[in-house]
Amino acid sequence: QVQLVESGGGLVQAGGSLGLSCAASGSIFTIAVMGWYRQAPGKQRELVAAATSNGNTNYADSVKGRFTIPRDNAKTTVYLQMNSLKPEDTAVYYCNARIRRYIWQANDDDYWGQGTQVTVSS
Repeated sequence: QVQLVESGGGLVQAGGSLGLSCAASGSIFTIAVMGWYRQAPGKQRELVAAATSNGNTNYADSVKGRFTIPRDNAKTTVYLQMNSLKPEDTAVYYCNARIRRYIWQANDDDYWGQGTQVTVSS
């Protein structure tokens, strides 16, 4: 069994900062990618940022220069540092991980956290 446990989020004024964290636990062989998605009311879920196990990162254009996605050395925890927040960043943020649980598993599976609310007031 694999769990992604998120923490952080909350309410912040525009221009402020917030941090999120997501820890993966359970029976895990490798984690290829860990990332963050968000979903605002009435909108589709979208990728915010992702980090691969070899250190490559990918950011949505809307957050480049404002958000960073560090991972811990064990590569089982991912963070999202959000600076210069804007009201349009308001959404439920979901942690995602592409995980291979067993050495014999041919493909990775996607796992999701429970989601955490980020609200940016103007």
